[in-house]
Amino acid sequence: MKWVFWIQQYLDVHCTARGLASKTIRAYKATLEGFEGYVQFRLGARGPDELTPKDILDYVDYLRRERHNGASAVNRQVTILRNLYRAMVAMNYLSPNANPMANFPRIKAARKKLPVFLDEDEVRRLLATPRTSTVIGLRDRALLTLLYATGIRASECAGLSEADMDLGGATIRVMGKGGNERCIPLNKEVVEVLRQYQAVRGPLFRRSPFFQSRNGSGLSRNAIYERVHRHGRKARIEKVLSPHRLRHTFATHLIKAGVGLVTLRDLLGHRCITSTQIYLHTTAEDLRIAATKHPVEHLINRIEDLLPAGKVPFQWLPGERHIRSG
Repeated sequence: MKWVFWIQQYLDVHCTARGLASKTIRAYKATLEGFEGYVQFRLGARGPDELTPKDILDYVDYLRRERHNGASAVNRQVTILRNLYRAMVAMNYLSPNANPMANFPRIKAARKKLPVFLDEDEVRRLLATPRTSTVIGLRDRALLTLLYATGIRASECAGLSEADMDLGGATIRVMGKGGNERCIPLNKEVVEVLRQYQAVRGPLFRRSPFFQSRNGSGLSRNAIYERVHRHGRKARIEKVLSPHRLRHTFATHLIKAGVGLVTLRDLLGHRCITSTQIYLHTTAEDLRIAATKHPVEHLINRIEDLLPAGKVPFQWLPGERHIRSG
């Protein structure tokens, strides 16, 4: 019973007080219930206040070796467990000295990878893939166009309602992470694509999801992932395609076009600009072009140019210097 009580207290009191989204709270609950299941299976009927740092280190090892979790997934689970125990101490359900996470060693952070993005030809092929002779095809073209043109997340796209689409004003209203709302402008080509889908789809109530499935319900986050992935394969794009990869593409193309980092941060809905700085990467082609533009070849003087009348000593062949000097 203590596991159920602790988890429920953490979710209902601590997480709710912090104003976390219901989706985030559900994810935390699933993580903690998974840890409880591991404890019950490996360690028997032990409560959360009976665990030691070694028990949690063994769990980390289990995640890596048996579940094949990467560094990001492991760090996420450790962070949730650390927050659970901190909350129990704060609510006087656990003594600070009995907290197994109090002096828990820091887990090595995941290596940051440069985001993978599409080039312009790949985007062109992707957007040309949906068949525009059907309602579903027009919907998918509008979906792909909007994801690439705004960089919104799949969950944000799934949450768009008819009222959020101000096509007359060429803007959309997006509810991002943490309940932060932002307004994203659209260019006229994107507005036209969205209008074409809206016209063949028919009118909807203002609170209805903008992107409709075949049965009249809104497209879910998973359904959006499936549509993007499917059209990526149909376009013969070798990179595995997802809505987040289109988000990377949106950001990278804007950086290449000279858009400032602060503007890009606001468009992406990042709370901290350090999250946006990852898009300040360059491709191998960019590096080669930069190398050819370097003025070094015009500024450097060779030693031969400085000494036109003779040769530098190490240029003589073995024995040649002695013969010529004699």
